[in-house]
Amino acid sequence: MKRFIVALLVCVLTLCVGNLQAQTKKTTTTTTSSKAKTTSSKSKKSSSNQKVVKEEPQIEEVALPFNSNDCLFAVELKPNVPFGPTTAPQGAGRMMEIMADKNHPCLFEHEHNSVWYKFRAPYNGDLVIDIMQTNPEDDYDFLVYKYTNDYFSNQIIQNKISPVASNLSAVDTVKLAAMKANSKNKKHFSRKDLETPMTGMHLDAKSKMLTKKSMDGFIKSIPVRKDEVYYIVLDNLSQKGSGHTIKVNVHVESFSPLIVFYDPVAKKAVDVDLLILEKNTNNREIVKNPKFKSGRIDFVPNFSYTLYAKKDGYFSIYKDFNANIFMDDTAMRFIMNRTEKGTVFPITDLYFESGESELLPESDTTLLNYVSMFRNHPDVTFEVKGYVATYGLDMEYDQRVSLARAESVKAFFVSNGIAASRITVEGMTPSEIKKAATAAFNQKGNSRQDTKVCLIITGMNGK
Repeated sequence: MKRFIVALLVCVLTLCVGNLQAQTKKTTTTTTSSKAKTTSSKSKKSSSNQKVVKEEPQIEEVALPFNSNDCLFAVELKPNVPFGPTTAPQGAGRMMEIMADKNHPCLFEHEHNSVWYKFRAPYNGDLVIDIMQTNPEDDYDFLVYKYTNDYFSNQIIQNKISPVASNLSAVDTVKLAAMKANSKNKKHFSRKDLETPMTGMHLDAKSKMLTKKSMDGFIKSIPVRKDEVYYIVLDNLSQKGSGHTIKVNVHVESFSPLIVFYDPVAKKAVDVDLLILEKNTNNREIVKNPKFKSGRIDFVPNFSYTLYAKKDGYFSIYKDFNANIFMDDTAMRFIMNRTEKGTVFPITDLYFESGESELLPESDTTLLNYVSMFRNHPDVTFEVKGYVATYGLDMEYDQRVSLARAESVKAFFVSNGIAASRITVEGMTPSEIKKAATAAFNQKGNSRQDTKVCLIITGMNGK
């Protein structure tokens, strides 16, 4: 009996303690939740009073290739294509190629933190170099050498050849002050700041050799000839300095028309995936931009180019041209025609035998442009619809000639590689002939219908 009573008391005590713990836990949870709500409310209130500051996106650095501190492993630069911003160059590499002596005062005393670049001139002109320092307080110097032969590196080490240009001056203080003001003394600057040359080689500079006493930022451009190779050794005297961006080009007399790709339906410019190759320099890419909308592009007189522009939903443009045909134009507008069903291309400059349907050779240039357009889009189907100028005196004749004209144009397309299965043909209907005749009479016979043929998109692979 005593054991039973003791067991009963133990059970009662256990239940009471359990309830008490549960109540305590519930109270604690409620209090914590209340505090969390209060904190969240304060946080929201605080954040609503704070101004949202947009952080500038970080510019990804380009790691300098291994051993680029040495002449033998110079980084090759493409004309007018920025390289960088780089990581900071570290040390002089395996070889100390540059060491000044009393007979060679226009050299570095020795390499500190250097990187070597090489550049091949695409054509005759003047060498231009832009160097944008990540930190303008770094002290960058550079030398320019003209490549000689296979013993070039050894000749530099032995001081047997001298640089054709040398910039040992301090940084241009005016530019430094301006950049500091714009960037609020930050160590790393915006993309716009990085596009501001701090030193380099420019056409309007005064001297090809600048000593440490000079405060000019730039040395004078030197004339170069096509396929000559130049080496640039860029040295940062600053310990634990930052990197740089470098861009090299050859300046020639050129013209810069505004290039625009225009949608005539939307009546606005559109962005395209654009590639322009310079054929005179082994198809050098002068533009490669997947989102080019409009902008000025430099073209060299007498040079030939290939332009390729594409965009989903539009016919691609593929054009070979000589720059001289655009020399007198301030703008070059390329029409971006849509590939959607129902798009109509009226053609007026076609020539047939008088009153007949046989195409004359003068029509070839116009039609070949459309052949090129459809050849680049083999999935597009279309209709050729023929027209005649008429007063409605012989409707059967007008129908027959208009259809025959469409057939002639189709035959031209087929003979130039467009599959016949992609093309349907149609002539004028009686109602269209009547409408054309009425329009002609209303103009008192002085105006004739100009459209000879229309190309009408019927779908994509018949869809």
